[in-house]
Amino acid sequence: MSISWNKKERDNKKKQERKQKEEKKKERKEQSGKKGMDDMMAYLDENGNLTSVPPDPNNKVEFSLDDIEISVPKQEELSPEDLIRKGVITFFNSAKGFGFVEDSENRQRIFVHQSSANTLLQEGMRISFEIERGPKGYTAVNVSAAK
Repeated sequence: MSISWNKKERDNKKKQERKQKEEKKKERKEQSGKKGMDDMMAYLDENGNLTSVPPDPNNKVEFSLDDIEISVPKQEELSPEDLIRKGVITFFNSAKGFGFVEDSENRQRIFVHQSSANTLLQEGMRISFEIERGPKGYTAVNVSAAK
C-alpha cells in the first residue's frame, strides 16, 4: 500500500504542530512553577477591599448567622394609632381615579384611590386617612377632607 505525498506531508505537519503544542505547554508549566499559590491569593480586609496580605487570626470577629440579612427586611406591622394620618395629595389623576398622598409626619408617599374616599379628591387637597397594607405596599383608606 502506497501513501501519497500529500498525505505524508499532512501527517508530518500534524506531528510538528503537536510538538510545538507540547513545547508551549512545558514553557507555561515552567513559568507558572515560578509563581506560587500565595502570589495568586487575594484577601478581603475588614472594609471589603482586596489585599494580598492575609488577615490576622487574632482579630477574628464572631457573629451570629441570624444577624446576616440577605434580603429586604420585613416591614413591621403598624399599631392602630399609627394608622390614622394626615397629609396632602401631591398627585391625582382624576380620569383614572388614583393618586399619591404625602404623609405629613414622615414624608412617605402612599397610594390613594377615589373609591376609598367619601369626598371628591383633587391635587393639593389636605386629607386625613388610615393606612392599610396592600399587595404592593401601603394604601390610604377611609379618606376624608382634613379639618
